[in-house]
Amino acid sequence: MAQYFSVHPVNPQARLLKQAVQLLTQSQVLAVPTDSSYALVCHVDDKSAVDQLRRIRGVDDKHHLTLLCRDLSELANFARVDNKQFRLIKQATPGPYTFILEATKEVPRRLSHPQRKTIGLRVPEHTVLQELLSLHGAPLIAATLILPGDEGPLNDPETIRERLEHQIGAVIDAGACALEPTTVVDMSTDTPEVIRLGRGDPKRLGL
Repeated sequence: MAQYFSVHPVNPQARLLKQAVQLLTQSQVLAVPTDSSYALVCHVDDKSAVDQLRRIRGVDDKHHLTLLCRDLSELANFARVDNKQFRLIKQATPGPYTFILEATKEVPRRLSHPQRKTIGLRVPEHTVLQELLSLHGAPLIAATLILPGDEGPLNDPETIRERLEHQIGAVIDAGACALEPTTVVDMSTDTPEVIRLGRGDPKRLGL
């Protein structure tokens, strides 16, 4: 059964988040709040956990997963970003935007798109998730918590636990999130393109 960590949305209890981090090291998938909607996350280097995340979401290896980074310096380790791209990303970071970028060799091949060699990256603006990333000490791989057959992401932590209690390690409850996924911007070509309009306003990027 999934564990349930109820944390303060502004001043989350470190002891609870440390327990959540411990679960990540044990091949567990967690449901966590973000600045867009709840998401499923797991350890980047854990193949079994990533496979479980894909099974829960009902997606194959052609679906872009997202690396959640603490800041832009981390993002640069996992994506090839030129000066123009960096300036554009900086305008909307942190925030509810996912950027599709060319993956570096730091990204395990099984996590990037099999043909395009791209990966989704973002820097979330959510206190609890930022604290979790800080305690974990590295990026996490993530996917929006939309279950097969559902039209939108799950938003109620209790419902998430009920529906996934035997498939994930824990739910981190920091209250309801926005019901919109991130805005996705493909920056893997010369011209940035919004491929999914979500919570992030493209005007912030001049798009």
